[in-house]
Order: sequence, then structure tokens, then C-alpha cells
Amino acid sequence: MDLLDRTTIQEAAADLAEEIKTRSAGGAAAKLAHFGGVEIAAALLRLSPGFAQDVLAALPDDARERTIGAAPEAVARQWQRNALYDEDVVGRMMEPVVGAFPADATVGEAVEALREAVRAGSVLITYIWVVDGEDRLAGIVTMRDLLFNDRGRRLGEVMLKEPFTLKATTTLKDAMKQVLDRHYPVYPVTDAEGRLIGLVRGQAMFEAQAIEITLQAGTMVGVSDEERLATPWKQSLRMRHPWLQLNLLTAFLAAAVVGIFQDTIDRLVILALFLPVLAGQSGNTGCQALAVTLRGMTLGELKPGTEKPLIRKEALLGAMNGVGVGLAAAIGMYVVASGQANEHPILLSFVVLLAMVGSCVASGISGALVPLTLKRFGFDPATASSIFLTTATDVVSMGMLLGLATILIW
Repeated sequence: MDLLDRTTIQEAAADLAEEIKTRSAGGAAAKLAHFGGVEIAAALLRLSPGFAQDVLAALPDDARERTIGAAPEAVARQWQRNALYDEDVVGRMMEPVVGAFPADATVGEAVEALREAVRAGSVLITYIWVVDGEDRLAGIVTMRDLLFNDRGRRLGEVMLKEPFTLKATTTLKDAMKQVLDRHYPVYPVTDAEGRLIGLVRGQAMFEAQAIEITLQAGTMVGVSDEERLATPWKQSLRMRHPWLQLNLLTAFLAAAVVGIFQDTIDRLVILALFLPVLAGQSGNTGCQALAVTLRGMTLGELKPGTEKPLIRKEALLGAMNGVGVGLAAAIGMYVVASGQANEHPILLSFVVLLAMVGSCVASGISGALVPLTLKRFGFDPATASSIFLTTATDVVSMGMLLGLATILIW
């Protein structure tokens, strides 16, 4: 790699900058395909392992073959091994194992071997991995224990036994749950037989998960996680338009509710002023519950059996928030109704208060139930969840305001 044309590599890296920002593996592969294998390999080594694997998979066959052939042997083997795993599992983002030794190796031997490895190239070493004759992970040695122990001691004597490991087939989401209270810089990855087959950096995992979380904002409103700023407008239209048609259909439900109470609105036109007020407040309440629920699912905080307490909590918060904003809205209704010399200003204020409390309770429950229901049926909890939530909050808030007014006043 020292013999590479640095200008060429920098040119490739600069050309990839926009694709890296948008996480477009296909776009990155298209820009790299015309380079030689050595240049492509050098560029991929500068990317996060998971994204580099996606770019490698997107390369044309001939470009992929020359890239693997030009990469360092350990890296090439790791790329080929990572390619066997699905995109959303830990095995996809593994790095080659550096610093693996048998238990009978001495501290001095390990130090000398690591010194040679560091001299040979840019190697980041955090732990020493102690393996048996079949590469099964037996323990780890921290750098502190390595530096402050007698050079003649065996690694098996100073290692930490039964270390925490990740399985290569573990999904990133499940892996993040497992490491939530283990903030290690690097994690050993083993196969089903316990053999050490790679390493994954904590930074790489958190980066991938952070990207996944940022995608939720789009999927909540029907924007595909594949769409980027550079996506052609025709493709963006195909991705977005079906969800807008669904949103229009659900909006008709809210309009139908208003239509049912058309006579009430004709007699009490003042209610039309407060329909968007209730819809907006209940919608915000539901979005808060939705955001907290999705965050809990993503971070692994939502354990089995916690669904009912979550719903009860959101219902309680909805009631308390509903009382607070309902009182303010009721005062507003009283002022407006009195100013228009309405016959029932106090009763109208009471209707607004009750409707606000009821709609906020319903929207809080809906904000928790929508992602839970989607997950129960095997869908992504974030998929168009905001569209479903908006429908529920609009129907309930408008229905309660107009329904209560019909019962209590008209």
C-alpha cells in the first residue's frame, strides 16, 4: 500500500465524499469501478467496514475480483467471509483479527509480535485475544495486564476468562441491546462453535445504529430509507406517492367524521374554529408518545411485558397534559363565545375541555399502540407510523368535540 499513487487514492476518496455522506453503496461503486484494484482496496479501507462491504458487493464482478486480489491477504479473507452474512448482522462489519495468541505464549512473545505488527503497517491494537488450537476464544488480555506483567508469564495465566462476545449472525439491533451497558472499544465476534472470526469496533456499531435512527424520521412519514438527496426525482416520486395516496384515504376518514356532524357545525359555527386546535394538540401528544416508543424499541429498552405499563403511562400523561391545555383552550372558547354573544359560552368551554382531555388520552395511547401493533404484525414499527397516528388523532379529536357538542348543546 505504501507504493500506491497517493494522488490517485486521494482523488478516489474525494470522489466518494458525497456518496459516503448519503450512504449510497451503488453510487460509490460506480465511481470506483474504473480505478485499479489497488486503488479501490485502499479507498475501501478508509470506509467503515459495513459500508465498505456494501460497496464491494455493488462493484462489477471484474472490479470486485481485482480489488480482493490487490488487498492485503488478511483483509481479503475478511471481506470474503463478511460477504456470507446479511446486511443487518454483525458479521457484515467485521475487521480482521489482530493480536491472537495461544494460551501458552508468553507476555514477552506477545509484545514482540505486536511490535512487529505495528511496524509493518497501521494497526490499532486494543486487546490481546487468547485462542486454543481450533481458534476458539479462551480469554482476553488488556494492554494494562500485558505491559505490567512479567515477560515470562503465560498469557493463559493473566487473561480474563469467559469474555463477552458477539455472534456473527446477531442483528445489529440485538447487538446494540447487548452492548448497551458494555462500552468497550472493540468486541470479539465468534461463530456458532465459538471460534474467533473477526472484530467489530464499537464506533462502527454506534455509527450504523445512529444512521438507522436518523432514517426513522423519514419512514414515519412514508419516505423510503433508500432515498437520499441525490436520488433522481422520478425515483423519489415512485417512493413517496403511494404513501401520499394512503394519507389522502385516511384524511377522508376524518372528513367523514366532520360530515356526520354537519348539522351541528351549521348551528354552532364557532366549533369550526377549534377543530384544528384539538387536532393539533392531540397530534402533538401522540407524536411524543410515538417518538418515545420508537426510541425504546430501537435502544432495546422495551422488554416483553412492558407494553401495558407503557400504554398506561401514555394514557396518564395524555390525561394530565389534556387537562392543562384543555383549561387554556376552554378559556379561549369562553372568550370567543362571549365575544360573539353565544347563548352557551360556559357549556361550550366545558365541551372543549372534555374533548381535549379525551383526545389527548386517545392520542397518547395511539402513539404507543401504532408501533407496537405494526411490530406485532411483522412490519417495521416506524413504517408510515405518523400517517396512521394522524388519522387516529384527527378522527378522535374531531369526533369527540362535535359529538359532545351535539349531545350537550344541540
